[in-house]
Amino acid sequence: MALRLQPLRRSANYPPSVWDYDFVQSLGCDYTEEKYTRPADEMKDEVKRLINETTDPLAKLELIDAVQRLGLKYQFETEIKNGVDCVYKNSIDAWLFDDLYAPALRFRLLRQHGYNVPQEVFARFKDETGNFRTQLCEDVKGLLSLYEASFFGLEGETIIDEAKAFTTTNLKSMEGEISPSLARKVGHALDMPLHWRLTRVEARWFIETYEQEQDMNPTLLQLAKLDYNIMQSVHRKEVSKLARWWVDMGLDKMSFARDRLMENYFWSCGVFFEPQFGSFREMETKVASLITTIDDIYDVYGTLEELELFTDLVDRWDINEIDKLPRNIKTCLLGMYNTSNEIGYWTLKEKGFNIIPYLSKAWADLCKAYLKEARWYHGGHKPTLEEYLENAVVSASAPLLQLGCYFLTAEEITEEALHYIDKHPSIMRCSSTLLRLANDLGTSSYELARGDNLKSIQCYMNETGASEEAAREYISSLVHKTWKTMNKEMFECYPFSEPFLSAIPNVGRTAQCIYQYGDGHGVPDRWTKDHLMSLLVRPIPLN
Repeated sequence: MALRLQPLRRSANYPPSVWDYDFVQSLGCDYTEEKYTRPADEMKDEVKRLINETTDPLAKLELIDAVQRLGLKYQFETEIKNGVDCVYKNSIDAWLFDDLYAPALRFRLLRQHGYNVPQEVFARFKDETGNFRTQLCEDVKGLLSLYEASFFGLEGETIIDEAKAFTTTNLKSMEGEISPSLARKVGHALDMPLHWRLTRVEARWFIETYEQEQDMNPTLLQLAKLDYNIMQSVHRKEVSKLARWWVDMGLDKMSFARDRLMENYFWSCGVFFEPQFGSFREMETKVASLITTIDDIYDVYGTLEELELFTDLVDRWDINEIDKLPRNIKTCLLGMYNTSNEIGYWTLKEKGFNIIPYLSKAWADLCKAYLKEARWYHGGHKPTLEEYLENAVVSASAPLLQLGCYFLTAEEITEEALHYIDKHPSIMRCSSTLLRLANDLGTSSYELARGDNLKSIQCYMNETGASEEAAREYISSLVHKTWKTMNKEMFECYPFSEPFLSAIPNVGRTAQCIYQYGDGHGVPDRWTKDHLMSLLVRPIPLN
């Protein structure tokens, strides 16, 4: 009898998980005790009074900005909304401040909260030649405020584009000429603007910064620290449960794939960290972890024949022919099928809606996009950038993740919203594009040269003959352009509302955080691990 030869399987040589799951399961939840939650509730009442009773428009905006950056926005949604509404309606002359700081802060916060205020409010800071006045550079605080505001610009807003270029150039030139405290803030902003940052990551950094401010409010600071630690305990309990699930599934033993349960939990926290979204984080982390494993099956492990069968079984949502697949691939497919059905059962029980037809279609769409890329690789096809991005907005997995964001958090699931989401409208395409481009920009030159997986950088280089440096610069410009479109879309009307509207840009923000300095998902032993240590392991000292 002839021996059946095993296919030669590739490997991406991803490093193993940096996390010990026994350690993860042992994480305690100390700060959920009443001795911490009771004083936190008392401090919340005091901060509510402070927001409501602050009458000066600039002081109110500065307080709201501090509350948000400290990670406390979710605790004071009503007070913040009322405060911003009040500032918008009752301070018409607020744009006439002589300094740049106040109008820029006002512009940023109003746009963030849904007021499409005009870019022309900054025209008065230009000279007779149409350029921003050079004297503005003497006001570093104002310059920094305008820089942060400029990232809320829309496509075609030339004044905002000029403001971004002007502030970026001048802030970069100030190194060594300003105080260490101000230099730290400038460096932080230039590293990544506030509009693109994750709430939880920013909160940890800003708590340390706010503590050094002369006009800081001690109650607000103490509440921020306590709230961070209380939420850390909530997250610890969730991730401990997820670690048990992951190990019981046996997916931590798939040596060909990235073992990234913890990093995928970070993704889920990046989208929604608030306490009421625990069920979302649990189920979305499971989906994201399965996505990572299945992505590696398509990218490096499976043969084209196996991938064709895998895709067909997912498309038909039928596991009767699963034994035609090798054991590892079969295990992953069955894990995806069972987990999806469990999520479907939870949704039916909790919300009275059968989500399986939509969830199974989203999985099938993702696998078809993966298969297309696998066929490109095996066939030696080099797609154009446009062709690549059209497929990549699906293969980046954002549509599947966004679907979960909707049905796991919506108070009432509607057919209208689901049909709209299935069409992948512009606002969702922006989020998908940001995920894909951030991932691609995080790819090292070595990985590009290896050529296992197509990237937008390679497509642009192949299409135009550009250098890698020029290609990266162009892809970075697409990130800025995509955010402008996203900003505009946030002003539109949709058949869905919060919290889903906040989730969409948060998917993009999480990607930019993960891939900021490289492949923080594939090789998460540096900044991604640091973020997770802050999120889960290291509480903030309360003094």
